[in-house]
Amino acid sequence: MAEPLLQVEGLVKAYGAVRACDGVALQIAAGQIHAVIGPNGAGKTTLIGVIAGELPAEAGIIRLAGRAITRSPVQARAKQGLARTYQITSVLPRFSALDNVVLAALAQQRHAFGFWRPLRREAALAERAAAALARVGLEAERDRPAATLAHGQQRQLEIAMALVAEPKLLLLDEPTAGMGPEDSARIVALLKALKGGLAILLVEHDMDAVFALADRITVMVNGRPIASGPPAAIRADAEVRRAYLGEDAA
Repeated sequence: MAEPLLQVEGLVKAYGAVRACDGVALQIAAGQIHAVIGPNGAGKTTLIGVIAGELPAEAGIIRLAGRAITRSPVQARAKQGLARTYQITSVLPRFSALDNVVLAALAQQRHAFGFWRPLRREAALAERAAAALARVGLEAERDRPAATLAHGQQRQLEIAMALVAEPKLLLLDEPTAGMGPEDSARIVALLKALKGGLAILLVEHDMDAVFALADRITVMVNGRPIASGPPAAIRADAEVRRAYLGEDAA
């Protein structure tokens, strides 16, 4: 059996007496979409923050491609193939879509900005940025300031900013948040197109999107996983239906 791309064991993250992650374990295979769902306060965003290295873990271990990264800083994890997006849109509004992606590539390479130079003179980076924009369907918007893009397009831009680093694992925190049905469907179609080319850990409240995309689903309640498995098994799980899906167990 192939080694998981991401392996999390016994992960604990506490805020005072509250354990936002309490012994979390999950595995993600290469090319797989693994969704994490649960009510507000379940610990989903904290889990992503700990995996990304933005929050320290009190206990547990995280392995990426077989290497322990539990104590590795954010930049080291990025170099090993991990990238993420956030709940709140974080693009630079006055910069073009292309320049936003170039800046993301420069940040990933830790270039210093001691002086200004036109970003697009970085020819190799501009080429990679244009390819990332094309991958998310924004090639026609490359010269538009990010502020003029629709909300759904800004989310696509954020995904391009993550993809330019060519990650093995992409952490997506609520990618359809605040979207109408049309924009949400566009993001779902984009993630389906990316599926297989990289692994995705998806935190999402939109259950239609989750069940359309996920190979496996982990359900968290009060910092603990209460179920994990393929979508059909999660739909059929009586405890999940009571705790989260809002259905009466038959």
